[in-house]
Amino acid sequence: MRNLPFFIARRYFLSKKKKSFINVLSIISMLGVAVGTMALVIVLSVFNGLEDLIRSLYNSFDADLQITLNEGKFFEADEALLSQINEIDGVTELMQVVEDNVLVKYNNGETVVRMKGVDNASTYQSRLAQNITEGSFKLTDQEQNFAVLGRGIRYELAVNPRNEFLALQIYYPKDIKPGITDPSRMYNSGILKPAGVFAIEKQYDEKYIFVPLRFAKQLLSRQNELTAIELMVADNSQIQQVQQQLKNKLGERFKILNSEEQHASLLRAIKIEKLFVYLTFSFILAVASFNIFFSLTMLALDKKRDISIMHAMGIHDKMIRNIFLFEGGIISLSGALFGALIGLGICLLQQQFGIVSMGMASAVTDAYPVKIQATDFIYTMATIITITFLASLQPAIKAMKFSKVERL
Repeated sequence: MRNLPFFIARRYFLSKKKKSFINVLSIISMLGVAVGTMALVIVLSVFNGLEDLIRSLYNSFDADLQITLNEGKFFEADEALLSQINEIDGVTELMQVVEDNVLVKYNNGETVVRMKGVDNASTYQSRLAQNITEGSFKLTDQEQNFAVLGRGIRYELAVNPRNEFLALQIYYPKDIKPGITDPSRMYNSGILKPAGVFAIEKQYDEKYIFVPLRFAKQLLSRQNELTAIELMVADNSQIQQVQQQLKNKLGERFKILNSEEQHASLLRAIKIEKLFVYLTFSFILAVASFNIFFSLTMLALDKKRDISIMHAMGIHDKMIRNIFLFEGGIISLSGALFGALIGLGICLLQQQFGIVSMGMASAVTDAYPVKIQATDFIYTMATIITITFLASLQPAIKAMKFSKVERL
């Protein structure tokens, strides 16, 4: 008796004797759910892929952990502070950084960029090896200083790393005191040869230029100060543990951020956009469920005689209600499984063959990235079950009212 409602609902769904209009409406309901489910699975997978792509791009540029001041920009990095950080288990590399905005001139062009002075060129060379498009990541050669700049800066200034006769001129304003009239005393300047060009993502390519740490300190007149300390951790699983130890040791003066926290606003924006897309497609599925509502209502009207017979045979109202709830579930879940399988297939084809391209020559990847997550399927199915139950409840309750013997 427990399986009777499902058995009858399945018979109604597979019956060839249903009225043609009810049958067509049921098929339309199933297809509507299938299309909505397929679209939701694909769109959520694309958002997952974009999020992973952004993380991978940033991870090639950013360190595992970054230490900066909570208030202010420059801080003194003495041996005691550096030793205190190096003593923490899990820290494999420590990189000193001086970073600020500077004016760069090359030939007849000029622009304001973000200069990043680093002391460990080999670490950045290994991390950015796949992103170097011209030249090499070289910052020093004996006493000669070099710069590695983003592709956007290279195009804007028409920089040619192979030209031995032109160099980058870097300018940084001094703390100007009253009475100074000589323009040359209002700024520090330096000259660097361009050694290479990197291409990661537009935000970096049009903004950053790498220089030796000693050059950056001299240009900014900050011989014993830094703007940040960047750390690499041996194992990704240790990052949170190392981060917490740093917070305990360094106190409230410093801010310790992992790679995601360094771009928290952007990643949060992606998650919020993904949430709104999920809600939008859930609303579309809710609209599609109106077909289920009308289909079940008409089926209840068509099966009034069957309902009365079942009631006369001793089947109680709750079981009759469950018949139509199961009927709605069969319609929606059939469509959902069909749509989910098609969506999964399309995502797998996109992963393997990159069918849909980005359509831009300067894009960081040729095709739209996708990543399939089991949680997306779980949330999608949970949403469909909830919507289906709400859409089927009223027709099921209405069917209970037809369970009087006098309707025979």
